[in-house]
Amino acid sequence: MKKQHLFYLAFFGALFLILAGCMKKQSYPETPEISLIGFETVSDTAQVVRYGILGISYQDGDGNIGLDPGDTFPPYDRNGPYYYNYVINYFEKQNGVFNQVDLTIPFSLRIPVLTPDDPGRAIKGFMYDTMSLYPPPLHDTIKFEVFIYDRSLNKSNVITTPEIILKRH
Repeated sequence: MKKQHLFYLAFFGALFLILAGCMKKQSYPETPEISLIGFETVSDTAQVVRYGILGISYQDGDGNIGLDPGDTFPPYDRNGPYYYNYVINYFEKQNGVFNQVDLTIPFSLRIPVLTPDDPGRAIKGFMYDTMSLYPPPLHDTIKFEVFIYDRSLNKSNVITTPEIILKRH
């Protein structure tokens, strides 16, 4: 009876290894790719928009999205173009045309390292960002453009939200 158990164990073990070897590993380009999940507004009781929630999905073939808090030396220094690796550009519609507005406090962020225990592997996931939209801007129609950088300074594709119409007081 023991030989029969060993046979079955060896047979199913070999079958598992064969099937596991046939499973396709996820692979993505090494340049990050993002997609818009959506943008939702959150209003107060007077129906004035106070916040926006931006949702994106991402994928990266070598999993090197994110910065450590100590990553503040070039090229990630505060005054450099790569300090923020989650870049959100803000636009207001003025006379029928969207114009980018440079803000004192930007919407852009620093994504923390997403694969601290397993660098170099393909990753995909979702990110949601809550953004204050109060006080309301000068114009009632806005939109955002978004892209990310990985640690190799590869820039993702650029996505744009639909027009966002804000109710004013």
